[in-house]
Amino acid sequence: MLETFCLSVLGSGGVAGIFFALIRHYIERRLMEVEAREQERIKYKIEQRKADEEITHATGRVLFWLHHAIVKGEHNGELEEAFENKEVLTAKVNQVLDGGLSVEVEGSRVFIPASLVSDTYEKDLSKYAGQEIQFVITEFNPKRRRIIGDRKQLLVTEKAKLKEELFSKIQVGDKVEGTVKNVTDFGAFIDLGGADGLLHISEMSWGRVENPKKVFRAGDQVRVLIKDIQGEKIALSLKFPEANPWVNAADKYAVGNVVYGRVARMTDFGAFVELEPGVDALLHVSQISREHVEKPADVLRIGQEIEAKVVDFNEADHKISLSIKAMLAPVAQDADVADVDIDAMSQYTEE
Repeated sequence: MLETFCLSVLGSGGVAGIFFALIRHYIERRLMEVEAREQERIKYKIEQRKADEEITHATGRVLFWLHHAIVKGEHNGELEEAFENKEVLTAKVNQVLDGGLSVEVEGSRVFIPASLVSDTYEKDLSKYAGQEIQFVITEFNPKRRRIIGDRKQLLVTEKAKLKEELFSKIQVGDKVEGTVKNVTDFGAFIDLGGADGLLHISEMSWGRVENPKKVFRAGDQVRVLIKDIQGEKIALSLKFPEANPWVNAADKYAVGNVVYGRVARMTDFGAFVELEPGVDALLHVSQISREHVEKPADVLRIGQEIEAKVVDFNEADHKISLSIKAMLAPVAQDADVADVDIDAMSQYTEE
């Protein structure tokens, strides 16, 4: 190969040409060698840098997990101390699950089962999302990743305290503020702040209440009268004595007075007429008309306004009797019959 190269050079320029060609060839080879070594050096540096980065990252991960383990261990120690001392903790609910609530305390997850969230059954727990709640740790087992919280016992304890305070200060005849908790067909349960009292339908008004759900709804604020206390049962009333319509009823509804009222309800034997809220009177079927009336519904209707005379008043039993018939003018007797002297007519016949 070299001989071929020299011959080509001799043919093109003699000895000087050979010399310069050799020098050029030498330089090119050296440059190629330098370039190759430089590429090897760059490749080595890149590989070394990658290795250093991997070592750094690995070291960082080790240090991170080591730090995390140390911190978690410290936090677990705090939770364990809270568990042993029954300390009340406060944390925000970060997740609502099907079976309860999940909260995080200093990096540790605490699970509160649905049965321990409240002292009453709650089907939907979504309202607790993002809220801060208080609870105590009732089970602590970090190895099994099982840390259980309990909010229910705090509520039970608090209510028991409020209940004791309530019963120590209330007595029959007191007027207290409350919140309607639940409404049923027979009455309403009122939260008095520690215990519930029953406001029966018959105690909702001096007048007649047909449907409690049309009068009250959950959340309403009411002022009620404590009518009776039997153990832990509290009977409430809205029949305040000062509003009792029977206080002056003896004068307003004395026998002989003409009164006005509204037919409130009817039975086969008569109609009950509301004279004012809380005061009903009976209009017996025999007192509706001089003519025979089979049933009040034949001549009267619910809501009809009527005028009648009081024929009986019983203040003790809160009973009033009315009569429309008593207001009607007496039927004039037949003159031929009314003016006849029966004894005289007998004598006249005998003669």
